[in-house]
Amino acid sequence: MNKQSQLERLQREITDKGICSELALNAKNLVMGDGNVDSNIVFIGEAPGKAEDEQGRPFVGASGRFLNEMLEAAGMVRSDVYITNIVKYRPPNNRDPSEEEKQEFWPYLMRQLEIINPTVVITLGRHSGKCFISDLLISRDHGHARIVKYHEHELLVVPLYHPAAALYNGSMRQTLIDDFLLAAQVAKTGSLPEPKI
Repeated sequence: MNKQSQLERLQREITDKGICSELALNAKNLVMGDGNVDSNIVFIGEAPGKAEDEQGRPFVGASGRFLNEMLEAAGMVRSDVYITNIVKYRPPNNRDPSEEEKQEFWPYLMRQLEIINPTVVITLGRHSGKCFISDLLISRDHGHARIVKYHEHELLVVPLYHPAAALYNGSMRQTLIDDFLLAAQVAKTGSLPEPKI
């Protein structure tokens, strides 16, 4: 079974098992993910917003446009990478996803990553980052790659600020682009960068 078929089966399992059924009641779409299933880079946000819920695709609003800009800066396009969220349904009024919602979706996110098998996972925002790096302090740790263990799997995780941060604070744009360029380099080499002396 190819990767796309496996992801479609996983999506059916989420709906069949009624994962986060209360969120599902108010959502238009289950936003599973979008992009190249053979990519060595997977972006993970926290949860879909209004535009994402309507279109059934992650990062299609203003944050998505800035994400496309970051990809362009690294010589890539959206179809080169895979993009998803921890929580696959839009929380009401775009509130932050709860710990329970994140925990309920976590095993499915891990299976999604096992299927895609990327070189590097890039988390977008502190909610997403903290799911992988429990002691994450985004202002300190952004752009710093870390190896994270999950059962027998090792993931190379690079936490970034959420693209929305750059929309609210223009001075963050360059920080995000610089961090992403570093993360793209990590994805190409598949290893942690050498520490600066």
